[in-house]
Amino acid sequence: MAQRRHIQRNARPLFALSAIAAALVAPQALAQTAQPAQTAQQESATLSTVTVQDKAQTPTAPYAGGQVTSGGRMGFLGDKDIMETPFSVITYTEQFIEDQQATDITGVIARTDPTVFTSGIAGESNEGYSIRGFTSSINDVTLNGLAGMAPYYRSSPEMFQRIEVMKGPSAMLGGMLPKGSVGGSVNLVTKRAGNEPVTRLTTSYSGQSLFGGHIDLGRRFGEDEQFGVRFNGVYRDGETAVHDQDRKATLASLGLDWRSSRVRLSADLYRSNDHGNGLTRGLGLAAGLAIPTPPRPTVTWNPPWAFFDTVDKGVMARGEFDISDQLTAYAAAGISKTAFQSNMGTGNIINAAGDFTINFSGVSDEVERKSAEVGLKGRLRTGDVGHQFALNVTHYSEDYLLRGFRNSLGATGWTTNIYNPVWGSNPGTTYPALTRTETGMTSFGVADTMSFLQDRLQLTLGVRHQSASTDSYLASTGARTSTYDKSATTPAAAVLFKATDKLSVYGNLIQGLSQGSTAPATAANAGEVFPPYKSKQMEVGAKLDLGNFAHTVSLFEIKRPSSYTDPATNVFAFGGEQRNRGVEWGFFGTPVRGVRLMGGVAYTDAKITKAAVAASEGKQATGAPKWQGKLGAEWDVPAAPGLTLTANANAASKRYFNATNTLWVPGGTTFDLGARYATKAAGYPLTLRASVTNVANKAYWSQANFGGLGLGAPRTLALSASVNF
Repeated sequence: MAQRRHIQRNARPLFALSAIAAALVAPQALAQTAQPAQTAQQESATLSTVTVQDKAQTPTAPYAGGQVTSGGRMGFLGDKDIMETPFSVITYTEQFIEDQQATDITGVIARTDPTVFTSGIAGESNEGYSIRGFTSSINDVTLNGLAGMAPYYRSSPEMFQRIEVMKGPSAMLGGMLPKGSVGGSVNLVTKRAGNEPVTRLTTSYSGQSLFGGHIDLGRRFGEDEQFGVRFNGVYRDGETAVHDQDRKATLASLGLDWRSSRVRLSADLYRSNDHGNGLTRGLGLAAGLAIPTPPRPTVTWNPPWAFFDTVDKGVMARGEFDISDQLTAYAAAGISKTAFQSNMGTGNIINAAGDFTINFSGVSDEVERKSAEVGLKGRLRTGDVGHQFALNVTHYSEDYLLRGFRNSLGATGWTTNIYNPVWGSNPGTTYPALTRTETGMTSFGVADTMSFLQDRLQLTLGVRHQSASTDSYLASTGARTSTYDKSATTPAAAVLFKATDKLSVYGNLIQGLSQGSTAPATAANAGEVFPPYKSKQMEVGAKLDLGNFAHTVSLFEIKRPSSYTDPATNVFAFGGEQRNRGVEWGFFGTPVRGVRLMGGVAYTDAKITKAAVAASEGKQATGAPKWQGKLGAEWDVPAAPGLTLTANANAASKRYFNATNTLWVPGGTTFDLGARYATKAAGYPLTLRASVTNVANKAYWSQANFGGLGLGAPRTLALSASVNF
């Protein structure tokens, strides 16, 4: 995962990145563009599709360079080519996922996308990232379009053939996400057996002694190869680059599919386990203290016996039936279960010397989630107007049991130091049941994309009605503590104009939905239930496809309400608001033969426009950098066939630590270097990969997922070898 290194308060490295990228894609360079260059490994994997862009290909076919696809998924509207998508979408391919050697989804989507920000902290119990300046919950990641079916806290990427990222709110396209993320959404697409058999074994090493193995098997059977099986198994165990921090992960997934001329059926089953010791938690800061100098990056602020452990299990099925050449019906359903247990220390820095107090608390969660959707999608023409219509119904339910404890060391806790922490023995814990929460969400959506002027002008109109209910209970007595049952309607409109075959311009108005709250018992209006609150996005953009290299530019504004209790009246209400405005430039593809580039620059002004405390109004939202710039480059060395050199640069400006913007962590830039070599061993294709992240081993502050200060990951070496049999 790319990290950040300290810089001055300005964002000069960002402009340096954009200047480098601009020089590499200057018109004189583009004039030299030939067929997209491939490594030997990529040629064996994608030669049939990675050619000069063919508009007859499906949107999920790899774009030139093989790192992203030619289009993306627009919720229940289905797959669309990038030049016909009136939203900002990017989809990463199986090849790109493998080459990153990532151990979670964040390590893929935050690699080169300047709109995605992640803390870079190693050893947290869950993935964490923000999109367009808004925190996105990992619980909102969908799996094959179904909410709640992906692992609850972390997803190992080996079972996925595509990772799709859509920027901005998307309630109309797929329904309200369970945790209400509005900055963007992530969808994971599971692997399927291809036309060619796959038998791939990968071994890996990273950190100090983290060893792993991954086996990927795919076969098709039957006279017409109508039945497919894809299995992925993963095992990793050992010590990370952080001192006394151990990780263990296992995954077993099975993807089944059957296809005929009109019917497509599929099923997915998986079980994963994610375990960590000596994990990282954020540290608070006592009032009046300045942010201290960061310690060495290999330090952790939890003892080796502090841990988290997650077990996820899921099963889902999908079916599609072509009623005619113009009309398709589909249905999908799934169930997932998660068991999570932890014992984590949370500390607070108490003086300028770096002393901090720490106490331990933990949870033992059980979550069961069910998800389903049914729908129709089709095409028709009315005179000169083409229609691509879609309608669907979604349902999601969640049963969440929380057990937990606090202050396991008593009122005093431990006192130690951030530069040289000293730990005692495990005090031991029990996990009494606390609360049970039952959530249900149902939605009905309909949309139509109308095409005019020989399909050059496209207008999409849609609407979705969403109902949400929640009941909370005391686990000890079963007494209901709160209830919630509300609904809302979210319309959307988008327009796209294909000015030429290479240039499209677009705009959209779309909303996001997040479940409203119930006024707390301490408020004057205690018990008042609020309807789902709406986030609103306005966006305009342009997409330029030069055949082998593409640019995207977008300007957006997102307004998200927030709740607070008025200090003067003690009335709880949705009177707060955060407004994010930004401009983004991204690029991907092969500008010249043998070179692949992906990255961009994003500016996001995340401002608190309404707040309970007047001093916070007009301030930058905490944890959100105004500037981000990323550049990923690959070069196939002409003098050494099969050898590819890789490099990444990741820069971000300062992030404010408090709501009044008087404390901040500095911005910075980190650099990563690597190489791949595709060859043969005993006649079998072999790919060797090596990478070093945070090459300078720079110590830098970041902000943890659960709040507080955290340390960015130290310099980390990763090695892997993949052989195809």
